[in-house]
Amino acid sequence: MSLTLYGHPFSSYTQKALIALYENHVPFEFRCIDAEHPHNAQEWLRRWPMAKFPLLVDGDRAIRETSIIIEYLQLTHPGPISLLPTNPMAALEVRFLDRFFDLHVMSPVQGAVSAALTGDAGQREYFHTRAQELLERAYTWLEAHLADKKWAAGTTFSLADCAAGPALFYADWTHPISLSLPHVRAYRARLLDRPSFARAVREARPYRPLFPLGAPDRD
Repeated sequence: MSLTLYGHPFSSYTQKALIALYENHVPFEFRCIDAEHPHNAQEWLRRWPMAKFPLLVDGDRAIRETSIIIEYLQLTHPGPISLLPTNPMAALEVRFLDRFFDLHVMSPVQGAVSAALTGDAGQREYFHTRAQELLERAYTWLEAHLADKKWAAGTTFSLADCAAGPALFYADWTHPISLSLPHVRAYRARLLDRPSFARAVREARPYRPLFPLGAPDRD
């Protein structure tokens, strides 16, 4: 087995890569980065001193950044599910939506989580409030965007949905999606029903107490 993925099951960006691997049943070895596996962390940092995961290793080649990892998998380990359209304009839309979920949904969540982990009550309150404002803005845009779509870019599951799954999963824990946004709520539910993401959620379930804003008793 040549593919190795370094990451953590509770990490949103690790889950994003896992979804792509699970979608096409790509064989790989998972190496968890945690206190119980110090050698994995050492090898990960040797290959990527920026200390960001996931990291995909394919033989002698190291691939960093989740969106790049997913595109790399499509180029080198293709399967029945094409996560990026061959049409350049359609691919551009998928890449935009991938960026939307990473930058406008996941980033505010990460800001709130990071502030909560500092233990500073003032920072926690400020960044949580800021995240709620930004997420509400993102949810509102997404509600209109999804009005006539099953998946983020239309009828086909794509790279954008790999990003959307973990982003909306943790975003709804940070700032619950209102009942007034039925399209966003239904889309999140479809993502949770997708076998690839459902598997990632199941594998991360033991780590829920780590969520510093308090993981809700659902999902």
